[in-house]
Amino acid sequence: MNDNDRSIVGFAMLGHALFHTYELSIPVFIVAWLEYFSTTEATLGLVVGAGYALVGVGALPSGILSDRYGSRRPVVLAVFGMGVGFLALALAPNVLVLGAALVIWGAAASVYHPAALALLSRGTEQRGTALAYHGAAGNVGTVLGPLAAALLLAFLEWRLVAALFVLPALGGGLAALRLDFDEGAGVEDGHPADGSDADPDPDPEPEADGGATVGGIRGLYRDSRALFSGGFVLVFAIILLYGLFYRGVLTFLPEVLADLPLFDPVVVGATEFEPGQYVYAGLLTVGVLGQYAGGRLTDATDTVRLLGGTFLALALVALAFVPASRAGLGPLLAVCVALGFLIYFVAPVYQATVADYADSDVHGLSYGFTYLSMFGVGALGAVLAGTVLSFTGTAVLFVVLAGVVVVAAGLCGWLLLRG
Repeated sequence: MNDNDRSIVGFAMLGHALFHTYELSIPVFIVAWLEYFSTTEATLGLVVGAGYALVGVGALPSGILSDRYGSRRPVVLAVFGMGVGFLALALAPNVLVLGAALVIWGAAASVYHPAALALLSRGTEQRGTALAYHGAAGNVGTVLGPLAAALLLAFLEWRLVAALFVLPALGGGLAALRLDFDEGAGVEDGHPADGSDADPDPDPEPEADGGATVGGIRGLYRDSRALFSGGFVLVFAIILLYGLFYRGVLTFLPEVLADLPLFDPVVVGATEFEPGQYVYAGLLTVGVLGQYAGGRLTDATDTVRLLGGTFLALALVALAFVPASRAGLGPLLAVCVALGFLIYFVAPVYQATVADYADSDVHGLSYGFTYLSMFGVGALGAVLAGTVLSFTGTAVLFVVLAGVVVVAAGLCGWLLLRG
């Protein structure tokens, strides 16, 4: 990569690591919240799902703004805003305020992905490699956040741990402000560096009799209609289903693992440790390799075929989870390793697929819709998981989630048949 690519990738890697530090530490806190607030999985599923939903709902305006005004400021504001959300979380006196704090965090976090991915797709010349590094950095945060939360919660009250989590956002935001780069270096003469078609003037000046606001609305409607008139509509549906699986698996996984006899609490001195939380962190650690492998393969392999095959593999792993948990520690750890690798392998692959099915000048808009699907509608996966766990059990949950990714694989096949 050239110097500009490295600067952009470093900037995005920092933001991505922080995003997932917060996103995947929340399930670790759920174990403490269930006891502290004396509530149920179904209730916390709704509360946490609302915060996660905001990550998607705010993604569309973030994508639109990044197309018009660039990505630097939205990414920096997202990083600082996530810290504010965790500060509010530390002060929450009840479940209702807890939900409001998570909404604040979700609203700030929603800005990150569309802006950062539009930056990577338009500003870097080696897009696949850039996405691979970006994904791997996200998984570093995915690992360090839950691991730090699990370790700190073993010694400190959860409010203090949440307050300490404000510090990475403060430091990361200040570091991001120091980086400099050209946001459009990967696009030549209005066309992406990979040679795909693009409209060199996606947002012409609004007509004099329409006004700026009407012109902006018309432009958004036109761009959105054009985006969904092709294969992107199937890509949108595929990512929505993946979002349901992703959120449904990961939100309550620490609680699911904690309920297994294999992972009964271990007392060392006066401190009680939850082994399931460290298995959860280890599962996410394997995701670093999955993110990197998925990103590198997007430069050499048809992304839709890759997605379809990975979804089928995820379905098999989901169906194997409960039998493996009954078979012993070794089989369960093997399933967890496969789950961690595959669930994060998907991320850079679908991100590259979005770029393939959208013109470069609306990459921000396309990623806005992507994360509206992935994190907004996908947040219903947390509600689904909490409800199923409260009223049925773990076995039913994993069967339902396996069905979700089988349908996603079917849509990949349909997309391939469309050509």
